[in-house]
Amino acid sequence: MFERPEGGDSALLVSLDFGERDYADSTEELCLLVNSAAASVVGMVRGKRQRPDPATFAGRGKVEEIAAQVRATRADVVIFNHNLSPAQERNLERAIEARVLDRTGLILDIFAQRARSHEGKLQVELAQLQHIATRLVRGWTHLERQKGGVGLRGPGEKQLETDRRLIGKRVKLLKDKLIVVRKQRNTQRGSRRRAEVASVSIVGYTNAGKSTLFNRLTKGNAYTADQLFATLDTTTRRLYLPASKRQAVLSDTVGFIRHLPHGLVAAFRATLEETVQADLLLHVVDSANPEHDEQIKQVNSVLAEIGADRVPQLLVYNKIDAEARLAPSVVRDECGKISAVRVSALTGAGIPLIVQAVDELLNAPPAQAGSIDEQGAVAA
Repeated sequence: MFERPEGGDSALLVSLDFGERDYADSTEELCLLVNSAAASVVGMVRGKRQRPDPATFAGRGKVEEIAAQVRATRADVVIFNHNLSPAQERNLERAIEARVLDRTGLILDIFAQRARSHEGKLQVELAQLQHIATRLVRGWTHLERQKGGVGLRGPGEKQLETDRRLIGKRVKLLKDKLIVVRKQRNTQRGSRRRAEVASVSIVGYTNAGKSTLFNRLTKGNAYTADQLFATLDTTTRRLYLPASKRQAVLSDTVGFIRHLPHGLVAAFRATLEETVQADLLLHVVDSANPEHDEQIKQVNSVLAEIGADRVPQLLVYNKIDAEARLAPSVVRDECGKISAVRVSALTGAGIPLIVQAVDELLNAPPAQAGSIDEQGAVAA
């Protein structure tokens, strides 16, 4: 009989190198994710393999090393920087005698902590249930047999089957509720189109400074923090465009990350439709991060997955305050069209450039697009 171990807040991390180019960055990102989940790191186990072990992912020798580290550090949970199959999680927990969590499970836990709105909570619960449904047998092996004895004989349905059926009903209910949310959003978008109000969505890698930029542009008070997935719930505010004397609707969305679970993308589809239906995307990039080019690729990959890859983009290179030699500026392509803006959302440097760039891209014909300048700073 296998009873799943209880979890806790002290975490032993496992990150194995399979020859991937982003191994170091992915491992550093795991530490940030664990900190965002309010857990404490008590150790890190590393190793190299050519391919995952089908049974335990890490292989017998590495599992023994992990088990020894769990005993030495008294870790409550072992968090893998990889996605594990239900069987692998089950086998690992048996061998290690500690709770095992994979990267998807960790991100789901963070999302559960961050969700504040009714819609956000619905989406997180849906993603969690869909993840749990594939792993139900792992934690409830003792319920696979039918109950017997006086007062315990039922209609013949195993407890495990009952749990699966109840989860299935809850998943259907959540999907129905999110359909209602989607219809409401479609109605709101229809009203904006009739009023000829443009829609602009802020997208980008998690912790790139999207919410800070949103607050600067709209004088809003969206939650900001130096942590991964600080914002989950979409916030919408009006953005005044002085040059055309029009208003646009600006939306702050959830941040993306490498290896973002497909279940989360599907669960947040109602929210991400704001991005798909937008007239312009402000793609916020952490210019101080040496891997920002790779992060741009990761964000574009998710945008393609949700069908937003054809929406026009304005790259916003944020955090220029971290690099003293960079000044706020506008980047134009060979045709003279704006392709990027360099700003600091933290200090406010270059924010007027973004407003003017959005105004130009949304309203002005390319041939009539005027020059944008702040203190003479325009980059070609």
